Order: sequence, then structure tokens, then C-alpha cells
Amino acid sequence: MSIWTIVVAAGRGDRFGTDKQSADVCGRSVLEHSVSAAGGSDGIVIVVVAAAVTGVAECFTGVEAVTAVVPGGATRSASVRAGLASVPDDASVVLVHDGARPLASRRLFEVVVAAVENGADAVVPGVPVSDSLRRAGSAVDREGMFAVQTPQGFPAATLREAHAGGDDASDDATLVEAIGGRVVVVEGEPDNIKITRPVDLLVARELLGASDG
Repeated sequence: MSIWTIVVAAGRGDRFGTDKQSADVCGRSVLEHSVSAAGGSDGIVIVVVAAAVTGVAECFTGVEAVTAVVPGGATRSASVRAGLASVPDDASVVLVHDGARPLASRRLFEVVVAAVENGADAVVPGVPVSDSLRRAGSAVDREGMFAVQTPQGFPAATLREAHAGGDDASDDATLVEAIGGRVVVVEGEPDNIKITRPVDLLVARELLGASDG
């Protein structure tokens, strides 16, 4: 079985205020942590970065798991397609992971791959929503609601079909669901936070420092 992981790190970081992918977390950048977790899942990694970012490829020179660093597109989905173009036709499973999630465990990658092997069209890690939810004007029942994480996993052919129309979505499982695919939710990890704002970086440093200790 051939497992490829696309690490998407082409966002502009508007809410963070600067390039969050290069921010330091306990001696390594956010992106390096994310790529390390992806590479530890016995797969091959493609890193997708913003076209304007320079010097990223050099960071992964000699990193055995990383086979390519490619420029992304104007949207997240376009960036995934840019990475998918470098995945060979004989790949079995493709995982898509946010470059801004440096704390995903290797075990989580393995759980997602196992669920794909068991027949899911799309696999998403999720954690139950604990906050109250509202739409404008009305409350939303949080029962059965999950906050979705990455890595998300797919049979390679299914992910290619989902992206064939060039549509955009907030995640790849949504595109697979749109073509009739079955989405399976596996248990996510509370520590698998996404670096979106500066405070998230502080939390990530604390969590990683605690785990190292």
C-alpha cells in the first residue's frame, strides 16, 4: 500500500498577522513539526507552500519522507490540487494535513489510514463540540456536533474524483461527500490544535513542552 500525505501550508496567515508556518515551537518551526508527524506515518510527504515563500524547500533537504515542495493556489482546495498533481497514479491512500497543526500524533495518522483501509471514502478526526452554538437568531443543538481536524484520509482515486471539478470547500471531506462519498468520523485529539492566532502558538509551546518533559 502506497500512502502519500499532502501537507498544506499555503495560507496567508491573515488572522495570525505574519507567517505562522515559520513560527518557532520549541526549537522547530510549526511546519517542520507538522511535516515530521506526517512523515512518521510510513508515508511520503508533499509540502504545499505559498508561491511567494522562499527558502522552504531548503528546510526539508535531506528529510527522507519529503519528496516535493510545490507552490499552492489561491484557495485551500487549489493548494490541495497542486499537491495532488505530484501524487503518482499508483498511490493507494492520500492524507491531507494542515501545516498549521504541529501537534497531531503519529497514532492519529495511523488511525485515519486504518479507517480508509476499512472502506471509508473519507475519514476525518473530530472532537465533540463543548461550547454552546448559535446561528444568527437561534440556538443550534450541539449534540452530535464535532470540530473537524486533520489529517483527513481518502482512497487516492476518490480524492482525485472529488477534486476533478475544481470546486472549493473548507475541507476535502466536504468535496468527497458532494460526490456521494461516505464520510467516517474517528476520534480526534484535543491537543491537535490549529495555529490560527498568536495565542494558539503559546498553547502549542506549552503542550509540546509538557509532552517532552
